[in-house]
Amino acid sequence: MKAVRFHQHGGAEVLKYEEAPEPKIGPNDVLIRVKACALNHLDIWVRQGLPFVKIPLPHISGNDAAGEIVEKGEAVAHLRKGERVLVAPGISCGRCEMCLQGLDNSCDLYQLVGYQIDGGYAEYVKVPAVNALPIPTGLTFEEAASVPLVFLTAWHMLVTRAKLKPFEKVLIIGGGSGVGIAAIQLAKLLGAQVITTAGSEEKLQKCRGLGADETLNHYTDDIVKEAKAWTGGRGVDVVFEHVGPATWEKSIRSLAKNGRLVTCGATTGPEATLDIRWVFSRKISILGSYMGAKSELLEVLKRFEEKRLRAVVDKIFPLQEAASAQKYMEDKKQFGKILLIP
Repeated sequence: MKAVRFHQHGGAEVLKYEEAPEPKIGPNDVLIRVKACALNHLDIWVRQGLPFVKIPLPHISGNDAAGEIVEKGEAVAHLRKGERVLVAPGISCGRCEMCLQGLDNSCDLYQLVGYQIDGGYAEYVKVPAVNALPIPTGLTFEEAASVPLVFLTAWHMLVTRAKLKPFEKVLIIGGGSGVGIAAIQLAKLLGAQVITTAGSEEKLQKCRGLGADETLNHYTDDIVKEAKAWTGGRGVDVVFEHVGPATWEKSIRSLAKNGRLVTCGATTGPEATLDIRWVFSRKISILGSYMGAKSELLEVLKRFEEKRLRAVVDKIFPLQEAASAQKYMEDKKQFGKILLIP
């Protein structure tokens, strides 16, 4: 099969469009012919190399894939060949205490398709059958591939971890990112009021089109001052954070007393400073979040079936132009998901 792989870590030039072995499935697996695969920032970090993370080489990236089942293992009875499915990117053991409680993203053996194992930058991808979920009615393959990682992450952050309530005020950092776009929609669906940041007026306008009540340019506006003004000096109830040191102190100081900061990433680096007095004196909660359980992704897909959420696709590249697609993401040009089409 054709795939995009890298044999060593480095810049986008290490991505090679080449022949790769077609995956061999086991009795509980399915083989999916990839029709679309969405990019995530994780693709870039994995390509560059991560400290203390060993990536098997050569490697195929791509956490989010959608396509058709072309082969299934003999133990798979609930899916059929030709069925349109998307990939739930988190793979767990299915047997441990966490998995049996439905907390599969807390499994000690938890892995992501396209991260620790080969993913969707290819004509075919292999996953356990429990990770192949029917595509909601009306979604194209491109839209379906745009959903799993970012909407699952945003759901776990806002619903499960932060427990966002109707009428609460939430500050979403980076509303033009894939996870930010998902967060804006989910927060409005939960009945919250949303203030979000982005890096250009064009992106801010698109954020308002998704339902954001107020927008800020994170390069030119004083986020803390504006968030306080928007809330009458009180501060926001929840900050949705995934940027890290570039925004960390501003995020903390934008919170009201008893506010919650929920974070899923650190795109600007792993280390940030924190005045601990600000945390205990204002009774602030800092909540970590990593992916989400399959049950949560099913809840997300129900909302897509009901047309209460929508995928946002920015640009589509052919698979052989994966390097250009990643450079486009690195340049922060997109609003929505970038797709590869084999």
